Amino acid sequence: MYLLFPGRHHILTDFQFKYLFKLIHAGLAKAKDVHGAYIGKKEPVQAIIFAVTSANHSGTKRNPIPFYLRAMMIQEFCKELPVRCYVFGIDDVGTLENFASYTLKQIRHQSEQQLKLDPANTCIVCSTPVMNMYEELGFTILPAELSSSQPLCYSTLLPWDLVQLIGNADQWQCEQEIIENIHPASFSIWKTYRLGEKVKGILSDPIIGDDGDITESRDYNSYVRQMDDIAEIKYQETAAYIQAGRIGDIGCAVGSWIKQACEDPRHRESDFYGIELARQLYDICLQRKHNGEFKNPNVFFGQKNAVTSLVFEPESMNTIHTSSLTHEIESYGSRADLLNFIKNRYNELESGGVWINRDVIGPEKGDSLVYMWLNREDGRNDDYQQEFCDARALAKYLNECSTYTRFLRFAQDFRKEEGDQISYSLQRIGQQEYVCLPLRDAAEFMLTKDYTDNWQSEMHERFCFWSFTDWKNQLEEAGFSVMESSAAYTNPWIQQNRFENKVALFSKDERSGRLQKLLPPPTNALLIARKF
Repeated sequence: MYLLFPGRHHILTDFQFKYLFKLIHAGLAKAKDVHGAYIGKKEPVQAIIFAVTSANHSGTKRNPIPFYLRAMMIQEFCKELPVRCYVFGIDDVGTLENFASYTLKQIRHQSEQQLKLDPANTCIVCSTPVMNMYEELGFTILPAELSSSQPLCYSTLLPWDLVQLIGNADQWQCEQEIIENIHPASFSIWKTYRLGEKVKGILSDPIIGDDGDITESRDYNSYVRQMDDIAEIKYQETAAYIQAGRIGDIGCAVGSWIKQACEDPRHRESDFYGIELARQLYDICLQRKHNGEFKNPNVFFGQKNAVTSLVFEPESMNTIHTSSLTHEIESYGSRADLLNFIKNRYNELESGGVWINRDVIGPEKGDSLVYMWLNREDGRNDDYQQEFCDARALAKYLNECSTYTRFLRFAQDFRKEEGDQISYSLQRIGQQEYVCLPLRDAAEFMLTKDYTDNWQSEMHERFCFWSFTDWKNQLEEAGFSVMESSAAYTNPWIQQNRFENKVALFSKDERSGRLQKLLPPPTNALLIARKF
C-alpha cells in the first residue's frame, strides 16, 4: 500500500513524522479516514510518496522555499522511516480543476511508469481542502492534523502555521512553540541555509504579491516584447557610464540589458548579476541563460527584493543599473520604500562606484495649473465608462477612442484603487474647451495614455511623482554625487508620435488672460549617481 502525501512542504513537523511512523508500524486496518470510519486495509505501507506542489515556484509569499531545499528536508525527514520514500516535484500550472489527476500523471511519468497510483493501492495523507479533489477520484483520505472537516478544525499546528510563526519571529530558533513543533530535519535545513531570514523578508514585503508578481494584471508576453525591442537603445544610452568589474542590473526583467552589455568587448572580464522580483520574468532569465543567449559565461540571476534589503554585499559593486523600476517602487510600495531602495544602492557600491538609473520623470513645478488641449477628432467620443472583462477587448476599445475620450477614461481609472485619483475641470476659452489640471497630472496622462495593452496594470503606476530636481536632492541627501551628464529630456519619438496633434499644454497669462503654449513635459531621466 502506498501513502501519497501532497503539499507544498516548506516545513515538516514532529506531528507529521509521528503520524506517518504510526501508520507504518501499526498498519492501516485500524486507522480512521477523514470521516471517522476505519479504513480496514490489511496491506502494509510499502512506500510514502511526497508530491511537492508549486515546485517551479520560489521566493514568493506562497512558496518562499525553492524545491531543492524542500526535497532535501523531506529526504532528511524520511531517514528514520522504515519504508521507501519518493519525492516528486509537481509544477504549478495555474487553476486546474483536475489537479489531482495531473499530479498522479506526473508521478507516473517521473517514476518511469513504476508508480501507478490508484484508489486500490494508495491512500492520501492530506488535511487541507485539496483532499476533496482526491476523494472525488475515489481515494481514501487520511486526515493527519484534521480533527473535523465541517467546519475545518485542526488538532495541532499546520506546517504553514509554523512558516508564518518563523516569519514573524525575531529569533525563530529560540521560540518555544516553533521548537516544539518543527521536525529536526526541517530545523537543520532552515538553520543551515538561513531560511528564517529569507522567509521573514518575503512575507513582510509590501510590494510583491502572493505568487511573486508586482501586479496581477500585466500581460507578460507584450511586456517582454517591449523590453527586447528597446534594449539596444537603453544600453547605448547608459554604456558610457558603466564601470567594468561587478555589474548588477536590478529589475533586470528578461535580461535584455545584460545581454547587450555581454556583447560589449569592454566588459568581457566583468561579472554580471541580474536581480528580478517577478517570478515570470526571473524564469525567462534562467531559460535564456540555459539557451546560451549571453556571450559572457559569468552571468548570474537571483530572485530577490532590493527594497527591503541589500541584494549585493556591502561595498562590493562597481556598477548598478536600474531601468523603469523606481517608479514601480513608489507606485506599488511607498515613499519610504523608495528612500530605502536608494539607501541600499549606496551601501552596495564601492567607493567610486556608480548607480545608473533610467526611468520616467515628472516635470518641474508640477503643482502649477495648465490648460490641456486634447484632440477629439482622432477617434470615438462615446461611452468612455464602458466596462470590459477581457484586457484585449479593453485595449481595442481604448485604441479606437479619441485622445479626449481616453483622458476621461484615464481620469476614471487612474489609481482608483489607491484613492489617489487626479482632479480636473473643463474650461472654455474662446471657441476651444480645455482641461484644467496640475501640470504633474497632465504629464501623467501624456506619459501613460498609450500603454493600452497593459492599461489595467499601468493605472496603478505614478510616473511623475518627482522632478529631476527632486531626484537630485534625494540622491545627494543619501550621499551620492550626481554627475553633470545626468539630465531629464523629452524623447523625440514620443513627442512626435504620441504628443503632436493629440495633446498640447498651455499656461494662462495672468494679465492678458491669453494662453501661451508650453513645451511638452520631459518623458525620461538618466541619473548617474556616483559614490565617493
